[in-house]
Amino acid sequence: MTRTRRTRTRTRTRIWIIVLALVLLGGGATAYTLRAAAGRTATAALPADPGFTLDDHPGALYARDSATGRVARVDPAAPGGRTARGPACDRFHAAGNTALCLQRRPGVPARSYAIVLDRRLREVRRIGLPGVPSRARVSASGSLLAWTMFTTGDSYARSSFSTRTSILDLRTGYLVKNIEQIPLTLDGRRHHAPDVNYWGVTFAADDNRFYATVSTGGRTHLVEADLAAWSARALHENVECPSLSPDGTRIAFKKRVSPGPHEPWRLYVLDLATGREHPVAEHRAFDDQALWKDPRTLAYGHAGGVWSVPADGTGTPRLLAARASSPSLATATSPETDAPPDLGTRSGGGIAVGQPMAVALSQPLALERNRVPWLVRPPG
Repeated sequence: MTRTRRTRTRTRTRIWIIVLALVLLGGGATAYTLRAAAGRTATAALPADPGFTLDDHPGALYARDSATGRVARVDPAAPGGRTARGPACDRFHAAGNTALCLQRRPGVPARSYAIVLDRRLREVRRIGLPGVPSRARVSASGSLLAWTMFTTGDSYARSSFSTRTSILDLRTGYLVKNIEQIPLTLDGRRHHAPDVNYWGVTFAADDNRFYATVSTGGRTHLVEADLAAWSARALHENVECPSLSPDGTRIAFKKRVSPGPHEPWRLYVLDLATGREHPVAEHRAFDDQALWKDPRTLAYGHAGGVWSVPADGTGTPRLLAARASSPSLATATSPETDAPPDLGTRSGGGIAVGQPMAVALSQPLALERNRVPWLVRPPG
């Protein structure tokens, strides 16, 4: 056999070995993906067990159980310190008569559901969304819902991420698919920029105002927004994932204290009247949207568990639930209103009962003299 022929033979052999290796690796990866997707589909399909509701234990703390992916009621007397019989959610929040469950769907590209639940944790609406669940909030009355999805990336610590934040008004059934169209005032002037990005909504008690983080020009700001006037103004720099206190006077937030991706944030509290801020006694890295457990105490996810710490900067962190995240409280409500408002067909483009609201508006907003008529608070 000539030298040239031997070289060609070895080359063909190497090529076939590489091809065979790629086929085996691809088959293994495909099998793993299919098994993972099947497992996730089974978990994601789990609704709440009958009898597991928000009604039986007013004031109880609920959280996502990391082992099962289901919403659990924290109960020191139960096995494992919790009863995990709620729906499967990646992010969960409840208030008033409504709960919001963000649920990641299997497959590529990343897709999710925003599932609206009543106090008995029965599904009321399901909205298809692109992206990965990040933040979920319900207003104190249960009438307004907000969620933030990662549309690019999956962490706020990375420079290359993008989010989409939506607001659903259950009083009208209208969905604002992306609040980035809201007119923004920054440093006293109307701000226009292609890099404007919002996340982490928290609602005021009037079901009209809300606070959120806006990022633009490499900086983050706390904004106060008005739904009826459809406007937003920046209040304070270096504020992310705000959480409004029950009395509406303070904002718990994560503050960037390091420019790098390693442990960049700490938990702080801002006084809205004075503009003064202070750190709480949680000195470890923090990446969550805190929950006001009561007017004096914050709850939050950290290092795979749910913790609490006094909001005034005193005390020490206390573990509330290991292997848990996404804390929420079951607040007491009036028995006359034990379900979210009906989202039936309405004039002006409402969504029919039973229809998935994957697309509620073809455009994020329908502006009229800088106002959104269907978001103006009802009289009285």
